[in-house]
Amino acid sequence: MFNFSKRVGIDLGTANSLVYLAGTGIVLDEPTVVAVTTDDNRVLAVGNEAKEMLGRTPGNITASRPMRDGVIADFVITEAMIRYFLDKVCGPSRLFKPEVMVCAPAGVTSVEKRAILDATLSAGAKTAFLIDEPLAAAIGAKVPIANPSGNMIVDIGGGTTEAAVICLGGVVVHSSVRVGGNKIDEAIQSFVRKKYNLIIGERMAEDVKIKIGSAIPLKSSESQKMEIRGRDAFTGLPRAVEISSEEVTEASSDIIKKIVSAAKGVLEQIPPELASDIIDKGIVMSGGTSLVRNMDKYFTETLGVPAALAENPLLCVALGTGIALENLDLYKRSVSKR
Repeated sequence: MFNFSKRVGIDLGTANSLVYLAGTGIVLDEPTVVAVTTDDNRVLAVGNEAKEMLGRTPGNITASRPMRDGVIADFVITEAMIRYFLDKVCGPSRLFKPEVMVCAPAGVTSVEKRAILDATLSAGAKTAFLIDEPLAAAIGAKVPIANPSGNMIVDIGGGTTEAAVICLGGVVVHSSVRVGGNKIDEAIQSFVRKKYNLIIGERMAEDVKIKIGSAIPLKSSESQKMEIRGRDAFTGLPRAVEISSEEVTEASSDIIKKIVSAAKGVLEQIPPELASDIIDKGIVMSGGTSLVRNMDKYFTETLGVPAALAENPLLCVALGTGIALENLDLYKRSVSKR
């Protein structure tokens, strides 16, 4: 029997959403931002186009992120966003509804899981599947999860950090903290406001984190500076100041400690046999925030277990979701269906 419907894997991230089309690979990578008109709740733009509008919209338009801490904060807008992704990948006039797999943080409640599945079905999916994010990240990072030895993965996204030990194709122990790259951006914003009385936007804070941020203090020879622009908190006028990588490290240190605490929580709960596996193999790191300079070194120093970045940290979850969808029989136990 032929299956004419397309199979689509979606990594609905707090910061970015990626779409995987079975047989093709990743076909879409856009920011998780939606611009809506305030009077009739009509979706004007999604993804890159909507991100350009963040902080720049007139009164009758709001640009917002419908996902908060890895879960749905606004059901209607999330549904519109999933529909936009499916239209873009499968075409707006769909004769056959696609099968869609979405990933969710391992720590979400059953209500939050149902909300994601319902939003996917209302957006036009024939069947909706849900896979745990750490499991998808491990599959995408090419970790041999079916083996009877433990593997540890830490996925640091925009809204959540997921740490899990996976063995025999399932999650043995997991810990999830609703802290990620967005919280680092907020910490940089409040640091700049306290120290320089300058109000900067989230896009500027994100730029600073990516360009000169570091999880551990840099040597003076490696230190970098960057000009940031914003609005003076006292005069209300535009102003620019220079910020150094040491200041960015200082601003983000508390958040990075919370991120590491998720991994520490998992290591404290695992059985001794799995602990020895992890000492041998180390920790695999995925997610966009794991790309912050020296994040892997900070993990290794703090936990005493070697940590290394996966091959494509940003794409791991989307690739894993797609691979699980293409090989449903193999991962049936790890997936919930609606």
